[in-house]
Amino acid sequence: MVEIKGLEKFASKDFPGHISSTVFLAGCNFCCPFCHNSDLVLNPGSLPTLDLNFFLSYLDSRKGWLDGLCLSGGEPLLQEDVEVLARVIKDRGFLVKIDTNGSFPERLEYLIKEGLVDWVAMDIKGPLERYPEIVRAKIDLKKINRSVEMIKNSGLQYIFRTTVVPGLLEENDLKQIGEWLKVAKVFQLQQFVPQNTLDPAFRQVKPYPAEQLLEWAELLQPYFEEVRVEGA
Repeated sequence: MVEIKGLEKFASKDFPGHISSTVFLAGCNFCCPFCHNSDLVLNPGSLPTLDLNFFLSYLDSRKGWLDGLCLSGGEPLLQEDVEVLARVIKDRGFLVKIDTNGSFPERLEYLIKEGLVDWVAMDIKGPLERYPEIVRAKIDLKKINRSVEMIKNSGLQYIFRTTVVPGLLEENDLKQIGEWLKVAKVFQLQQFVPQNTLDPAFRQVKPYPAEQLLEWAELLQPYFEEVRVEGA
């Protein structure tokens, strides 16, 4: 069974349109310097693991009140047994949302085919060719692109989202992302928050002004059915 390292009992923004909780799973294969879940990425063993019986009793106590659960991280699909957790949640009648970086398309495809996921949020770190530089890890870019195409054609509700970090992403990068993802349903620009970042140097980075994110959202409108801004 996967190790649950955190449980946010009421996550008002994590599962759009639904009353939800968020489950945080340990570990990630990316080392994004601006990540604000640094302990989950770098030192998951230092965090207490939630007792499984407690989690099951929590689910049972929320029937009729909670709509669904968001599986986040870290990277939840890094866990080989994430399917087991998804089944436990679905068997109790809850919806499941997956937050993913897109590097495990095989596991995502299995969850989709088995009907174990209802909603997908994929983090787009930047233009595809800049991924190794931004995520500071060796990755298979074909898998990232495969996840994008799979999600777009899944028939599920989904959102692609990009955290706009000064010094890493500029207007031209966002245009390239638009070209890459074009005709996707929903794209979200997310404000960078310089707190508890994986790379301590990024705690000194000043976020872009809210007006700048709103301006870029307008710029990206032609590429998507809907463009949202979070945190601005």
